[in-house]
Amino acid sequence: MKRRSLLFTVLFLLTHFVLTAQNSGKGPDAVLGRYWTPTKNAKIEIYKEGAKYYGKTVWTERSGVDTLNPDPRKRNQSLLGLVFLTNFTYDDGKYVDGQIYDPQNGNIYSCKMWLEPDGDLKARGYIGISLFGRTEVFEKIEE
Repeated sequence: MKRRSLLFTVLFLLTHFVLTAQNSGKGPDAVLGRYWTPTKNAKIEIYKEGAKYYGKTVWTERSGVDTLNPDPRKRNQSLLGLVFLTNFTYDDGKYVDGQIYDPQNGNIYSCKMWLEPDGDLKARGYIGISLFGRTEVFEKIEE
């Protein structure tokens, strides 16, 4: 009887912690939503396809095309709808193994992201190792 009671208690606690984490927005999908870019001249949306996370531009202050894209075939694509965060996977509170494209210089960098307690998203783009990189803050838009 004690064994059954202990098993029930453990299962109850595990279920409670899982549901609490999901409901508090701390799970992997907590990153989904809209954010201001660091310069506040555009809004981005983080979305999920399969098990991977992506980010695209959903509003910009000014229209334009991606003239600096290293791929000449993509230089006429609109900056609106541009997917610039690609292939992130969730691992222990961080979104890793992704890439960030900078349309201001046409460069693609390795990138990792994480959520701050206030809901803002930090993205660190780097070449090689993350020690040599830059971190930008994307402010969460409460809708």
